[in-house]
Parts: sequence; structure tokens; C-alpha cells
Amino acid sequence: MRRLRRDSKNVILLYSFILNDDMPMSDSRKTDSGTTDTITDKLWAGRFTAPTDAFVETFTASVGFDKRMYREDIIGSIAHASMLAHVGVLTERERNTIVNGLQDICLEIERNEFAWSTELEDVHMNIEARLTDRIGVTGKKLHTGRSRNDQVATDIRLYLRSQIGRINLTLQRLIDGLLDLAEREADTIMPGFTHLQTAQPVTLGHHLLAWCEMLLRDQARLADCYKRVNVMPLGAAALAGTTYPIDRPYTAKLLGFDAIAENSLDAVSDRDFVIEFLAFAATLMMHLSRFSEELVLWSSAQFDFVDLGDSFCTGSSIMPQKKNPDVPELVRGKTGRIYGHLMSLLTLMKGQPLAYNKDNQEDKEPLFDTIDNLKGCLRLYADMMPQIEVKTDNMREAARRGFSTATDLADYLVRKNLPFRDAHEIVGKAVRFGVDSDKDLSEMSLAELKGFSDAIDEDVFEVLTLEGSVAARNHPGGTAPGQVRAAVKRARLRRCEIRVPELSCLAK
Repeated sequence: MRRLRRDSKNVILLYSFILNDDMPMSDSRKTDSGTTDTITDKLWAGRFTAPTDAFVETFTASVGFDKRMYREDIIGSIAHASMLAHVGVLTERERNTIVNGLQDICLEIERNEFAWSTELEDVHMNIEARLTDRIGVTGKKLHTGRSRNDQVATDIRLYLRSQIGRINLTLQRLIDGLLDLAEREADTIMPGFTHLQTAQPVTLGHHLLAWCEMLLRDQARLADCYKRVNVMPLGAAALAGTTYPIDRPYTAKLLGFDAIAENSLDAVSDRDFVIEFLAFAATLMMHLSRFSEELVLWSSAQFDFVDLGDSFCTGSSIMPQKKNPDVPELVRGKTGRIYGHLMSLLTLMKGQPLAYNKDNQEDKEPLFDTIDNLKGCLRLYADMMPQIEVKTDNMREAARRGFSTATDLADYLVRKNLPFRDAHEIVGKAVRFGVDSDKDLSEMSLAELKGFSDAIDEDVFEVLTLEGSVAARNHPGGTAPGQVRAAVKRARLRRCEIRVPELSCLAK
């Protein structure tokens, strides 16, 4: 790909055509010197002698869902018209007439005054037809040197780019909330689990940092995905480029793209960037689902580790006592939905020959639904985390049960010069005794412990306390409260180093 220097001034100016309702309009927005046509036929109808079957028309139309890209379609058309004027294919007057007409159409859509037509198939044809209806024959010149194939590919990239910016901001908010909670709970002892069995004591702060690590990897994947999204296909036309003297780098700078797609065939048919985003989304949802599973368990009466805010729970229609963790449950459930969208796109693309095929119309609904649900799940988690009430005493009591300091006793014996395997066996016998006598290791007398090994002395109780156990893991990545606080600081710095360009947030 040819790399481009971004001209942020041009990009912001271009977006202002759409976003600034107060921008003065020239008289050329109202009409053109040519005749004003009202388009009632298909814009491609010249080759056909019979009208499209009514059901086929409905079946093949995409305007019902792709109209959400109207801003991106208009922004892309403004840039295309500006480029055509730049190279002399359009006059400045024609370009201004088109730009002002497109801005008016954007306002119509914003005010819900725009009449979307299934007969016009998609967002592109609807806007182009309305443009010609408003400004006359000049509107018919907009599509010079362009196809719907490269137009829709550009629209999707512009749309996804803006959504990546929004998703990144909410993901940052969730990470920041988790880091704040981890710092606050750096000393809160809880059981660490393997196989959902009590394993070793950890701190809640340490556990929450594990969640943060997952999300930081997700954020890095999103930033990396952005690089391949922000490539401009416009100029590839239908599949082979165009004979007009277009200036693709000029258009790319106007639109804020980092590069132009180097091959016209690939430019119009590539949906790797959508698949890559969906893979990111599926991985992020997998992580949120894991968090959800733990929150569902922790908020149950059997664990009773946390209380979720009332705003994020619901009740039962028949059982008055119930407080159901519906938000984490539903997030967990939506994960399968996002997985399905990823598989849908992979399957959609696997059998397609070059270049563009109508199959690709099916790329948008899975993408849009993924974006909508991902944003919703992230928002809920970012809002919910500060309202979680931690039941510190219950967590500590759970850590005290289940012989969570058994490994500490084995390590103690190793420091007394016993081989680890021998120490492992000795502690196993001590645990067996504890199970039979209903005693935790820390509750056994020195005499009882010495019955398993003469190497055990009075200092053993220092390692059998929960505080002593977590404090003993005093290394980077360990459970010691001081290490947890240090890890929070490092994580905040790492989070700031992961950047998605702010340009992605310009579009509403």
C-alpha cells in the first residue's frame, strides 16, 4: 500500500461540510443551469427492456440497513467531487453545486424528511437520485470515474473507522474503571481457583488485573485492526480502475485515509478488514463472557462475594426474593451471536471469485449488529463496574476454607531442605487429616503439624496465614498488594500507549 501523509486540516474541513449546520450556502445549491430531472427509473436501466420483478426488487434491496451509512456516503461523495474538480473533470461551479446539494440532503436525512426508496435499492442510489432531483443534470456527473463497488467499500471503511473510535473510547472507560477497582481492592484477599476449586489465596485487585490484561490485548488488537481499515479503495471503480485522470492520493488525504488500496480487483472485493474487526469483537466478547460468568457466580448466594448494583439487575415475576444478574447473563449470551457473525463473514467470503459479487451485500448486517451489540455490552460493563459492592469478609472466609495455603506449606518444607515431591506428599497427608478433622492447616496445632514432618517448627504459622501467603509472592506479576498497586500504575501507562487516531471519532 502507498503510505500517505494525513492532512488533518483537509479532513476536518471535509467533515465540516456535513457537520456544520450554520455553514453559508451559495446560490448554486438551489439549481443548475441544466434541466431538473426527477428520476423514477433505475439509474442503470439503459440495458434492460423489462422492469425488475417486484419481489426481486425487495429481495435485492439493501437500503433498509445500509442507509445508516448515509453520512459516510455523502462525505465520500464530497471528497470524490472535490477530486474531480481538482483534476479538471468537473468545474468548480459544478463541484460547489454538488457539495451544497449533498449537504442539503444530509440535513434532510437528519430531520427525517428524506424519502427512502426500495426501488432505488441502496443508500448510494437513493442519495444520488435525490441529488439529481435537487440540482439537475450536474447531479448525474457525480458518479464519473466511480462505481458502487468502490463506493460501498469506501463507505464501509469510513463507517467502521468512526465506530472503532467510539468503541475504543468505551473500552478505555471500562479499563480505567477496572484499574481503579483493582487499586482499591489491592489488599482484599479472596480464593484463587483452578478447575473452580480453591487453589491459592490471591487478592481481588490481582484478579481484576487479569481482566485488565485481557482488555489491554483487545485494545491493542483494535488499534492494529484500524491500520488495515484505514485504506482507501475509492478509485478502483467497478474492478479495473478508470480512464479518467483521477488523483487517488488527493481523495485519500481529504478522507483521512493513511493509504490507498494498491490493486483495484482486491480493493472492491476485500472484506478482510471486516473479518478482522469481527475477530477482534469475538475475542473481546469472549473475555466479557468470562467476566460475566464470574460475576454471575460471585453474586450468587453460594459465593456471595459481590453485590451488583440494583440498576443492573432484575427481579422475578413469581419469586419476590430474586435479584437476577441479567446484564452479565445477557452479555454472556450475546457472545454466541457475535461468534455467529464472524463465521457468517468467513463463510460469505470463502467461495467468491474476484472481483465484486452480490454476495457481499450480506457483509453489512452482521457487521452492524456486531457493532451495536459490542458497544452496548461495553457501555453496560463500563457503567456497572463502579457500582459493584465487594463483600470483603465473605471473600476472606472463602479463601480460609479449602486449604488454600497448602502450597505455602510445601514451599516452607522445601526451604527446610526437603525435596519438593516429598514435601508435596507430606502436605497431602496433612490436608487429608484436615478434611477428616474439619480443620484448616492454620487451625492445626504445632504438634499435629509436626506429626507429618519434624522439619516443621513454630515459624510455620507465618506462612499459613492468608496475608503471609499473598505477601510472599512479591515479584512483578505476583499477588503481593504492593506488586498489585505497581501493576496498576504500569497498566495505566500501557493503556495510554495504545492509540487509535482521533480522526476516527470525527463522524457522528
